[in-house]
Amino acid sequence: MGLFDVFSKKKKENLEKGLEKSKESFLNKLSKAVIGKSSIDDTVLDDLEEVLINSDVGIETTLKIIVKIEARVAKDKYVSTSELNEILRAEIASLLTENNTTDLDSFEIPKVKGPFVILVVGVNGVGKTTTIGKLAAQLKALDKKVILGAADTFRAAAVDQLILWGERVGVPVVSKGMHTDPAAVAYEAVKQAKEEGADVVIIDTAGRLHTKVNLMNELGKIKNVIKKFVPEAPHEVLLVLDGSTGQNAFVQATEFTKATEVNALAVTKLDGTAKGGVVIGISDQFKIPVKYIGVGEGIEHLQVFNKKTFVDAFFEK
Repeated sequence: MGLFDVFSKKKKENLEKGLEKSKESFLNKLSKAVIGKSSIDDTVLDDLEEVLINSDVGIETTLKIIVKIEARVAKDKYVSTSELNEILRAEIASLLTENNTTDLDSFEIPKVKGPFVILVVGVNGVGKTTTIGKLAAQLKALDKKVILGAADTFRAAAVDQLILWGERVGVPVVSKGMHTDPAAVAYEAVKQAKEEGADVVIIDTAGRLHTKVNLMNELGKIKNVIKKFVPEAPHEVLLVLDGSTGQNAFVQATEFTKATEVNALAVTKLDGTAKGGVVIGISDQFKIPVKYIGVGEGIEHLQVFNKKTFVDAFFEK
């Protein structure tokens, strides 16, 4: 077994362990829905609808899945309940593929002129700063030169936490402390990255949603100043969502996608919850690729999201 196989095996184990609660809850509910039934009839479909909604897949996505299964049952005339697992697996994999995302194999960053700039958004408490620290560590392990910008200047804990992560993983952090202009921090971080020939800049931003106009203005200012150094920046606006909040994650995704042009998602804290279905619903509803998932505390528990591996881990008995 080669080194790559060892890492792949470990990654798969971490994912399966991280999704354990979601999988057990989902499969238990699913088996109760079909108990004593031999074919997929209206009662089974109603029960399945309830199972998917209770697993935080979301109403819209659930209805899409049910319609697809109904069409399949109508076409094949008789579909046994023993086939339901495989049909569901296929339909969910198909939904996750519809937003035209390519599965990534690693944390590789696209080649761009100047540093690749990632703006990280999300409400406080979702694991935003931790995700930035883990992402920085993964990129550094790929020999990328990374610089962090502590632009969440409204929360002392956020600035301090990012500085601690920088020290822990050996990555420089640009900070001006608390209550300073977030755009000024972003400006300095991208300026330093450009001067030092860094590959990636990751900028942490404030997670306040109660005044969307302020949030939009603030993110707009940050974007404008970093464009002075890298006209195409930010290349990625990464929204971090807490998977354990279930339907609340949908609300946050709705608000942030209105406030700024989010083009990638990270769903964290999937290991502590039975709400893993939220990844399926959010990916489908917002047509924004889920790029990373968090399945545990360690740096290696931030994983690049792979649709097939995720669906397999979700359904394997």
